[in-house]
Amino acid sequence: MTSQAEIDRRYANVRAQAQEDGLDAVVVAGSEYTGFEGAVRYLSGFRILHRYAYVVLPVDGEPSAVFPKEARWVGDHSEAWIEDRIFAEHPGQWIADRGFRKIGVYGLDYVMPVRDFRPIADVAVPWDQGFDTARAVKSEEELASVEESFRLNEDGVRAALAAYEVGKTEAEVMGEAERVFAARGTYRTTMDMVLAGPQGGAGPEFKHPSASRRIEQDDLLLYGLEIAASGGHWVEFSRPFCAGEPSRETLAGMEAYEEYVVAARATMGAGASAHDVHRAVSKGFLDRGFKLGHVTGHSIGMTMIEFPRVGEGLDTELKENMVISMHPHAISEDERTCLYMQDTWRVTTDGGVPFSEVPIRIFKPGESL
Repeated sequence: MTSQAEIDRRYANVRAQAQEDGLDAVVVAGSEYTGFEGAVRYLSGFRILHRYAYVVLPVDGEPSAVFPKEARWVGDHSEAWIEDRIFAEHPGQWIADRGFRKIGVYGLDYVMPVRDFRPIADVAVPWDQGFDTARAVKSEEELASVEESFRLNEDGVRAALAAYEVGKTEAEVMGEAERVFAARGTYRTTMDMVLAGPQGGAGPEFKHPSASRRIEQDDLLLYGLEIAASGGHWVEFSRPFCAGEPSRETLAGMEAYEEYVVAARATMGAGASAHDVHRAVSKGFLDRGFKLGHVTGHSIGMTMIEFPRVGEGLDTELKENMVISMHPHAISEDERTCLYMQDTWRVTTDGGVPFSEVPIRIFKPGESL
């Protein structure tokens, strides 16, 4: 349950950033596309079950939760703490009719349907970065929600490891993690995938776990486990599994991952730039000839991927109590294999602090985290 003080804090931060950017209203879009639903929940408490929704937050005035009319009976709208709930035939036209002069839209490029953009095209500007800047620093209430999600994520990895054995399918192992997640309130807020391959090396492309292919002795399995627990804050945590012998490239990647943890602890402090953290944590991989694929890291909250990203040339200054997901995607020079694991970090005044104490290592059947 989100406290009134936390709701007031969120609205004040968003309005202050909107005013600084010359806006007179903010429109936050969310959809059932996994990881893109959280912005609406962040400002309204409503959990999207199907289709999409908006929160309209004027700089001056009361907020509105706006739903497409066809979704009137989809979702528990009483979850929303916003009293003004609108079911519009065309939500975009309803927003346009409010007469705002300049609207910052979170989700303009990826979430808002074209039919709703057309009526506000003359006054709408993209505002993903502005909104994420306003919510990047997490409150103690939010950090408690992050902690809840993270402990659940760890329990899912434990369940997958306990189920892991040669001869099972990738999907059977993943299914045990998903069983734990669903039983403890993730509903649809999970994004689970796998990087897998033979001879101790995983291929670099993320895939759905196979329900037909059986795991062999030297297969390397890199499950990507990303979840949000009942509080709605996303986290990421995973470790590699291999019953047999890891490849030479995998072992080199493990050495670089050990160096990355040391570098992240030292550099991911308040006042550092995202660019500097990226340079520090990627050095071990680049020195060993790896390419970096998927983004090195990013802020994470009630939306799966938030600004700022951690990467080359991104000079955003990190602040205390930002929460950062880190997952260097180390791809071999010939692009045949990779190493990838996830951790969620808290930015402090003294450096980065991971939410997990599980060591960086490859786990075998029968072992425990």
